[in-house]
Amino acid sequence: MIEEEEIDLLLTDLFEVYGYDFTHYSRASLKRRINRLWLLDKFPSFAELRFRVRSDTDYLKRFVEEVTVNVTEMFRDPQFYRVLRTEVLPTLAAKPFIRIWHAGCSTGEEVFSMAILLTEANLIHKSLLYATDLNPEVLETARSGIFAMAPMKQYSENYILSGGKNDFSAYYTAQYGHVKFNSSLSEKMVFSTHNLVSDQSFNEFDLILCRNVLIYFDKVLQQRVLTLFDDSLGPLGYLALGAKETLKFSTLQSTYRQVSGEKIWRKQS
Repeated sequence: MIEEEEIDLLLTDLFEVYGYDFTHYSRASLKRRINRLWLLDKFPSFAELRFRVRSDTDYLKRFVEEVTVNVTEMFRDPQFYRVLRTEVLPTLAAKPFIRIWHAGCSTGEEVFSMAILLTEANLIHKSLLYATDLNPEVLETARSGIFAMAPMKQYSENYILSGGKNDFSAYYTAQYGHVKFNSSLSEKMVFSTHNLVSDQSFNEFDLILCRNVLIYFDKVLQQRVLTLFDDSLGPLGYLALGAKETLKFSTLQSTYRQVSGEKIWRKQS
């Protein structure tokens, strides 16, 4: 097992050599993932792992991919999407233009889910979805709009439970065990790397989604990221978090109102 001091050394290397700051990530989660990688890749010593991370940019990509969590699915938590469909998008419909930010978008399943909602609300033509992640590898997957065929049955069920009325398969074409989603969805998306730890606000948004990312951060970093989102939301904008995340106990609690018992808050001014 890798010791605490060794993890400190690795985190210092990542910051000094590459500018990745993982110091405020949840320590238990980080330690578990680094140990898993150390065992998986059969390093004879910690020194070997450290040398590889410092000197091999290809291995660095693998390291970052393993320590940042990329678990996602389309229409994840269908009731959440039902509330977006019935309560959030109708209030955004009056806007001349709608900007949405998916922060920590991973491989893009939730961005495509949102594009489908916007299409069905007849809002896609005046919307732009910004999808960002720390990891450039997962962004490439998201940008391609190509996903494995296997989970589509589950995604279709999620879609129907979210209030979808169409045939879900109309949104993609299937080929050789994969599906490619329609370009009418992806042409409204802008993909770019963004580091929630160190990067600044880059636009004003009507809706920000960052689901199941904050749970991997410590309290200090959670507050910093929530402040970044607050700075990035326009008046009466919406912030959506994951099932185990909350604005309670943050400095923003008094300036947001929760929507429908779901993990969606609306800025009050």
